[in-house]
Amino acid sequence: MAGGVGTRFWPFSRTDFPKQFHDVLGTGKTLLQQTADRFTGICPPENIFIVTSVDYKDLVQKQLPFLTPDQILLEPTRRNTAPCIAYASYKIAVKNPHANIVVAPADHIILKEEEFKRTIKKALDATEKRDILITLGIKPSRPDTGYGYIQYIPNADADIKKVKTFTEKPFLELAQQFLESGDYVWNAGIFIWNAKAIMKNFQLHLDEMADLFEGGKKVYYTDGEEAFIKKTYSFCKNISIDNGVMEKSNEVYVVLSDFGWSDLGTWKSLYEVSHKDSAQNVIDGQVMLYDTKNCIIKTPKDRLVVVQGLDGYIVAEYDNVLLICKKDEEQKVKEFVADAKSKGAEYI
Repeated sequence: MAGGVGTRFWPFSRTDFPKQFHDVLGTGKTLLQQTADRFTGICPPENIFIVTSVDYKDLVQKQLPFLTPDQILLEPTRRNTAPCIAYASYKIAVKNPHANIVVAPADHIILKEEEFKRTIKKALDATEKRDILITLGIKPSRPDTGYGYIQYIPNADADIKKVKTFTEKPFLELAQQFLESGDYVWNAGIFIWNAKAIMKNFQLHLDEMADLFEGGKKVYYTDGEEAFIKKTYSFCKNISIDNGVMEKSNEVYVVLSDFGWSDLGTWKSLYEVSHKDSAQNVIDGQVMLYDTKNCIIKTPKDRLVVVQGLDGYIVAEYDNVLLICKKDEEQKVKEFVADAKSKGAEYI
């Protein structure tokens, strides 16, 4: 899934060039390229499908030149993750009705690649044998209100545990209770299932959406696909796969995972996974620091930036926008973007 804008990572992530197309970590590869590479040994290149906005077609083709046009699924408008996943799943099922499917966002960071592959293979082994829906759960390190939480039924003998409840982005007090209880994990937003299982659950819980994409069986992989999808999306409900399917299904399981995961949704999450200097600063750019600690500073390489006296701030400059914001108040970035929108499209 590579169609999001990444508003909370503004001003680095913009409408016309979102974060998944950036080399955020300075590795020489963009987040999208890293995500595709991560499936080497799990999925052959010809079985990788990218669902993205029609606006990002050229970016995807440039960054993943091995893809054929049939492997780039273009959404005419954003409708959240349920339609995105339905489109890909129903199209894949035409080619292989017994397909095992992994759904992975293109903007996540995985620090332990081999452990990630082992976890995915464990889940795929399960979905090959059973018609269940699996999500990956990350042990929470703090009571974060930016993540969804999964409560599972404890079972010491099972690697794959039955899900009891989903809770989407709780208040801080509730998140603290989840952390203390010990049987909640963060929802990583990475899903594994087979084509039969996900289509069955779409039919049970989002039947109108299921009927829409089922109606495309004869046009997928043909010249008629683009027109069909444009029409179909105009009827699609704007809903996440979590709200539309996962929270309602009785066939959801979680694999407890530990592979150095971050959804890189915010500046704070980038700070946490990045290398820090002796004053706990993360620096990317030509920067001079004085009496400054616990900050993340990401600025253009061709601009000298001098910072004095800051503790716990985000300083980020990209393409005519400079952001200076307290790290602990980064949730306000969405407000800043909404206000900047009124000043002109070039700022968002």
